[in-house]
Amino acid sequence: MSDSALPASATPAPGGPPGTTTTAERAAWEPIGHDRPVRAAIIGTGAVAHLHAQALALDPLAELVACSNRNAERREAFADRYAVPGRYETLEELLAAETVDVVHLCTPPDLHREQTLQAVAAGVHVVCEKPPALSLAELDDMQEACDEAGLAFAIIFQQRTGTGAAHVRDLLRSGALGRPLIAQCETLWYRGTDYYAVDWRGRWDTEGGGTTLGHGIHQMDLLAHLLGDWQEISAQTWRLDRETDMEDASTATILFRNGVVATAVSSTLCPRETSHVRVDCERATIEVEHLYGHATENWRITPAPIVTDEEAAGWAFPEEDEPSGHIPLIRETFRALREGTVLPDVASSARRPLEIVTAIYASADAGGRRITAAGLRETGALSRGLESTVRDPRAELGLTVGAGV
Repeated sequence: MSDSALPASATPAPGGPPGTTTTAERAAWEPIGHDRPVRAAIIGTGAVAHLHAQALALDPLAELVACSNRNAERREAFADRYAVPGRYETLEELLAAETVDVVHLCTPPDLHREQTLQAVAAGVHVVCEKPPALSLAELDDMQEACDEAGLAFAIIFQQRTGTGAAHVRDLLRSGALGRPLIAQCETLWYRGTDYYAVDWRGRWDTEGGGTTLGHGIHQMDLLAHLLGDWQEISAQTWRLDRETDMEDASTATILFRNGVVATAVSSTLCPRETSHVRVDCERATIEVEHLYGHATENWRITPAPIVTDEEAAGWAFPEEDEPSGHIPLIRETFRALREGTVLPDVASSARRPLEIVTAIYASADAGGRRITAAGLRETGALSRGLESTVRDPRAELGLTVGAGV
């Protein structure tokens, strides 16, 4: 079950946006065409739903026709803001009353499997927010249901998008920077007690996992988007400060199939927040530092001393820049729906990042033992849920909470 990146021969279409390629493989679904807008519905109207609505508003061939939320006040406020005519309490009611082409699942992850299967039963394409599911088994159910019905299953991992990420990926694939050797991946965010006070957060049964699944997965997905499939992981998960059933920090070493060794740190305890990915190659260091989204200005390529100015100049980023985000991802997804072509790689391959996260929890549960990709798939470790052992140094070392060093 490899989610390998596209082969190096698949290159961006001339003048096309990141995520499009010269090969337009036909999809299992019929093209919606350009004679009418794609009719979309948003399920859940929390903060991330606004990003979906704003992306849809920028597409002249998309129409937001309905939304749903059990909370009437939030539902009406969202619908009023974006002039959404169809307003429903549940997805079931919405599907029974509306004719839609695609639903955007902006709900908590414990609802994604059931809602995807509901959409499939109604013959509707799915765009799903991350994390896509609480487990690999749930994700496989969702993907298989969509595949068997000939429907699209697009995942929001927006860090893959943007001019900078596409340019760096092309450089890595071309070999221009030499062999990638070592990498770092940091998701250092701050989430206080108010964040964990939300009723579905901090619990294995509803949130599925802690900061590794909820936050770190984005940068680890970007790292894998650049480097390809993973081979082996060893990790620990930690509960250092927050009142949560899960981890508020994790540390991992990831060996990729191409031989790159990467360290990955995820945490919700960091007052100076940053999201940072670094890849050191034979001829250059690539870095991106941002928080929730990157533009070309966030990327940096540092040549090795052996590299001439002329060679380094050939690595320059394109002058026209599109930042990462929901806008390019949703635009390219809808392009595929309209044209009847397979989803772009920025919206597919959901299993690889969830496998990496699952392997981190599985290794932590085994005391830091190495977990291989083949072994994870063979044994199905934590495939039905990520609940696992979390180390708490406060208890292990007999520390008094708040006592300091």
